[in-house]
Amino acid sequence: MGQIKNYITENKERFLNELVELLKIPSISADTAYTKDVIAAAKFVEKSLQEAGCDSTEICETKGYPVVYGEKIIDKNLPTVLVYGHYDVQPPDPVDLWDSPPFEPVIKKTELHPEGAIFARGSCDDKGQMYMHVKAAEFMIRNNELPCNVKFMIEGEEEVGSDSLAEFLEDHKEKLSNDIILISDTGMIANDVPSITTGLRGLSYVEVEVTGPNRDLHSGIYGGAVPNPINVLNKMIASLHDENNHITIKNFYDKVAEVSAEERAEMAKAPFNLEDYKKTLDIADVQGEAGYTTSERYSIRPTLDVNGIWGGYTGEGAKTVIASKAYAKISMRLVPHQDPDEITELFTAHFESIAPKGVKVKVTPHHGGLPYVTNMDSLGYKAAAKAYETTFGKTPIPERTGGSIPIVALFEQVLESKTILMGFGLDSDAIHSPNEHFGVWNYLKGIETIPYFYKYFTELSK
Repeated sequence: MGQIKNYITENKERFLNELVELLKIPSISADTAYTKDVIAAAKFVEKSLQEAGCDSTEICETKGYPVVYGEKIIDKNLPTVLVYGHYDVQPPDPVDLWDSPPFEPVIKKTELHPEGAIFARGSCDDKGQMYMHVKAAEFMIRNNELPCNVKFMIEGEEEVGSDSLAEFLEDHKEKLSNDIILISDTGMIANDVPSITTGLRGLSYVEVEVTGPNRDLHSGIYGGAVPNPINVLNKMIASLHDENNHITIKNFYDKVAEVSAEERAEMAKAPFNLEDYKKTLDIADVQGEAGYTTSERYSIRPTLDVNGIWGGYTGEGAKTVIASKAYAKISMRLVPHQDPDEITELFTAHFESIAPKGVKVKVTPHHGGLPYVTNMDSLGYKAAAKAYETTFGKTPIPERTGGSIPIVALFEQVLESKTILMGFGLDSDAIHSPNEHFGVWNYLKGIETIPYFYKYFTELSK
């Protein structure tokens, strides 16, 4: 593995140029207007796997967007690493808040990224981090440094819930068989503080609709006499938290796994500066569930948030109207032992029960996923830790994150495989937001570190 740094130096510009070309493709899976672009991204990834040295690649059709598969099998008696990533991206909205067009990548220096960062939708989530694995495999294959077998499964529906993936896994269990799954779709604490994500929250995502009168009404003639769905919806949403920011849905916390005081103390060792946190977000204060620190609130506790709300007239100027309908999208992040289907049922029953007589309520489930926790005593975690120690010169800190990758729990259920989450992004990279970016240093450091995971996992598996 001693050649990896030289290989990266020699190929740095090519690595960056290839990623830039991938980032130019607006592979927005949530919008069917971009279907051709999503398919174009899949073809780009397949070609990249071929050029990296995979013996076989294919674009596997599903009911939705395809899965790109590739493999390099050097010895069936050796361990097999399955790399998962996704080539689809979030919509770039609101586009007017981007400093540069979201699908015209630019590299700019920032305070946290003095070597430059790639600004584009998908640069960190997940095209940049996924492509690190392709380039790491390229190095290992071309330099005869691949110590075990590698398989790639890169999908195009992660940002819309991976609806087709469960069936794909069931239909291709043998093809996808592995000893460990490796994912880079998370982050680390800081460039000088490496960390390994050991826990992910689950997700229940719903859309609610509140209907009042059978048509939009003149607010002067009807105002004060009929229920206003927008007013009603706001009150209903406000009631979902009490004065301590505790979620009021009956039985919501029944199965929440409480983290021990000892583990909370270990988590607290991770560097966190509340004042810097507030300054970075430009907020005067934080808020959240009473009795927990800010870092605990976004990692080990369940949450409920409104992700969008609309209804009535929102155009320029005034229109005095009482809307017939009001809508909101709501996500609930879940922690170990909470089941997304059960939580969705609890939310639906509660939301219907708090609706006043004058309106009708409809709750539409969208997608969800189970929480996941990695065992720090596993071979995969130990191999990842040694890899970080080798390239960063520091022992990584175990960290639970507030995000969700629903398919991680699905992998364990269907493929009976554990997952290791080796992320190289930073919290400040603005994923899902305008001006998303990924540090050039982080991109290249990932390519440098990943081959060591293969080396140590193979050695520990003997």
